[in-house]
Amino acid sequence: MSSTTLTEKPGRSGKPSEPGSGRRLLRGLPWLVVRQHRVALACVLGLTLLTVLWIAYERHELVQLLDAKGWPEKDPGRPMDDNRGYNYITSIINGLPLILAVFIGAPLIAGDQENGTAQLVTTQSVTRRQWLIAKLGLAYTLALVSGLVVSALFTWWWKPHRSLFLSEWIDGVIFDNTGPVLPAFLLFLTAAGVTIGALVRRVLPAMVGAFLFTAVTTLFVWDEVRVRLGSPKMFTYPMDSELPARFNDAYEVDRWVGSADGTLYGWGTCAEATEKATNACIKEHGIVNDVIEYIGYNQMAGMQWLAAGILLAGTVLLTAFTLWWTSRRPL
Repeated sequence: MSSTTLTEKPGRSGKPSEPGSGRRLLRGLPWLVVRQHRVALACVLGLTLLTVLWIAYERHELVQLLDAKGWPEKDPGRPMDDNRGYNYITSIINGLPLILAVFIGAPLIAGDQENGTAQLVTTQSVTRRQWLIAKLGLAYTLALVSGLVVSALFTWWWKPHRSLFLSEWIDGVIFDNTGPVLPAFLLFLTAAGVTIGALVRRVLPAMVGAFLFTAVTTLFVWDEVRVRLGSPKMFTYPMDSELPARFNDAYEVDRWVGSADGTLYGWGTCAEATEKATNACIKEHGIVNDVIEYIGYNQMAGMQWLAAGILLAGTVLLTAFTLWWTSRRPL
């Protein structure tokens, strides 16, 4: 195995300068870790900056359009229909968790284990724990900064104009990309990628595993978790009447019909072939009300903080396991 020799360059006084000296913002092991992952770091930060600038541009265009049409006093139409800018931006944001899990988290430790860098580093003056903390610190800082900045800008764009957006507030494209959820999600999936890499110890299998874990989590598991974070409530109103406007922002969990004594029946209980048969069924069951089970928009903030808490707890558990596993297994 070839070795690398660090040569000391003389300073202005003619004496050798100490390693890590100079005017760098980072020194020592953190600087080496940043340098090692500088390409991935630059790509993620560049993508974050592009997304932020794009959001700012799209919001400016939307505000200009709404002002010209006299919103909110006048109906502006449907300015977000077929908005390609919005579709591209949300695609990028939805891809951030996958990028961080697969290209940052999975190779973070697995890469050093596969090519022997971990053994080389930990035989120097750096302990295994210091090496792990420096690596995890870089990945988590990148995920947190990217998530906070993008989430703040996307919330700034969506929240004042939410009635114009096509997606409901509980949809993943809104709920997961605003408030504290996005940075927490990025931290969790980055930690998952790191853990998978530490277990597999090979870069390519680790990246495949991180991809599959992220896809299953974001496309299937999290959709089921999200709607269970709220506290559904019931509202009863006269049959065939309009639902009050205050429920326009509510997410409808389920719907029934009910009798005067409070008995609930499935929405299609009296869905008969003819109007006469339907009316007879309604009369037989004494149905006089429509009933909805809903989650109000006013629960969104609490649901998001609960979601962020769950994801951060998962991040802590995965990080603790990774530190325990890696510190006890041969590199």
